[in-house]
Amino acid sequence: MGRGAPLLWKDHRGREQKVSVHQTGGGCPAAPRQVDGGWALTSHAHVVGAAEDPETFSSAVSRHLQIPNGLDGSEHARWRRFVESWFTLERMADVEPVLRAVAQDLVEELADGAVFDAVQHLGSRYAVRATCEWLGWPSSVEDELLEWMARNVEATRSGDHTRTAAVADEFDRFITRMVEAGPAAHGLRVTDEVAAATVDGAVVGHDEVVSILRNWTAGDLSSVALCVGVVLQTLADRPEVQAECRRRVDDDSGLDRAIDEILRIDDPFVVNRRVATRDVRVGETAIAAGSRVLLDWTAANRDPERFDSGSGVDEFAPEANAEHNLVYGRGPHVCPGRPLASLELRTLLRAVLRASTQVERAGEPVRSLPPLGGWASAPLRLRR
Repeated sequence: MGRGAPLLWKDHRGREQKVSVHQTGGGCPAAPRQVDGGWALTSHAHVVGAAEDPETFSSAVSRHLQIPNGLDGSEHARWRRFVESWFTLERMADVEPVLRAVAQDLVEELADGAVFDAVQHLGSRYAVRATCEWLGWPSSVEDELLEWMARNVEATRSGDHTRTAAVADEFDRFITRMVEAGPAAHGLRVTDEVAAATVDGAVVGHDEVVSILRNWTAGDLSSVALCVGVVLQTLADRPEVQAECRRRVDDDSGLDRAIDEILRIDDPFVVNRRVATRDVRVGETAIAAGSRVLLDWTAANRDPERFDSGSGVDEFAPEANAEHNLVYGRGPHVCPGRPLASLELRTLLRAVLRASTQVERAGEPVRSLPPLGGWASAPLRLRR
């Protein structure tokens, strides 16, 4: 195919659809590759095609109840509307001052020139404290959550399903404890609001409350920490990107696009799982019904057929790439918590930029091991 040629994609009804594919070298999208008895989609066109066709690529892949991302069809849409109601502009405006105070406190603790770990020290602590403030959890559980994050990372890296299940069950018990604690002394918490909410006139059940709060926290704690590491390490390694972020420091949307572009280039959100509901062809590859399918966001976000305009996929081009950036997914299952995640990252980065004249390397960063992305450790320093 030549530049701009369409990719033929067969949707869930077997109809051929044309998906626009930006071609720079005249090649075709990378073919799906076999992994662990399933298939990984790595090209931008294939990943977008699958993400936008949930009837063929189901998200019902976990033994845990996952609301809304583990649901399909009308049930997904119903719970999606409920979940999105917690991430409105009004709610984000209410939480922004709280996040700003958390970020400023943590950044002020970083002495001029002192070495800190952007992931383990700043990112993880910010993620936990911001979550506790948002959901109304007591500060006394911060260390418990930090310790759980470490166990969760190790279990994930091990690939041992027994360990990952045990860590997941441990977190469900923690969530139950937070729900049963009742309203905080200073007033109604988001946790209490969710527990008392109704969907279509029916009170949300305990299992549903636990699932929602688990999905808002269990994965997001590590995700925010990894994002902080990627963003700050990139600033230290690429002076031109740091200078551009400083130029945008007072521009909310401009800073958001810069952060998203940094995360596109070095995407810590590696994959999402799907299962094929029918026999389907992706490009020239036949995928059988029931096959496990991985949407490789990291590879798709670095697909030269989409993002190389002549200077390589590492070119920092926030505005040019915004429309095609897959950091928060695509299609009906696009991350519903994006408003909060963007606000958290923007708020912390703004605090760092305003409190410093330079973000510098202070040692060699260490990459996270698969299946995690980003950095496991990122030693940096701030110059005041």
